[in-house]
Amino acid sequence: MATVTSAAVAIPSFTGLKAGATTAKNGSSFKVSASAVPKLSVKASLKDVGVAVAATAASAMLASNAMAIEVLLGGDDGSLAFVPNSFSVSSGEKIVFKNNAGFPHNVVFDEDEIPGGVDASKISMSEEDLLNAPGETYAVTLTEKGTYSFYCAPHQGAGMVGKVTVN
Repeated sequence: MATVTSAAVAIPSFTGLKAGATTAKNGSSFKVSASAVPKLSVKASLKDVGVAVAATAASAMLASNAMAIEVLLGGDDGSLAFVPNSFSVSSGEKIVFKNNAGFPHNVVFDEDEIPGGVDASKISMSEEDLLNAPGETYAVTLTEKGTYSFYCAPHQGAGMVGKVTVN
């Protein structure tokens, strides 16, 4: 695994500026001096720079993967609902459905209420597959822009439905 090391940076000490003698109001004089050319040096090898660039890119990728919205399956009050039941995400943003209460649950996208060309079976759980324990999750990433309707197969009749808009 690569390690990131900091480059050594020497920062000059400014003890003052070079100026001629100046007389203050009380008649005293003072003189300020400094070198004419301040020195700043950066010591880093191309390897160090490459490691820093790789570390920055890895951080950006991790941050983009961390962008996700969490949708609870079942409300804290025991209601059979998606919480939130209507929301928006950016194209490519991960949606994590998390079992919370009133399970078992699943997430099925309605093939008649998703953007054209999207295969509902590829983004949905099987109607027979269920999340049976608290904290179990199902994650999906939607890339086609548009509105997607989804439901929980065991609780659709009780109104456990939702909608996501992908921007």
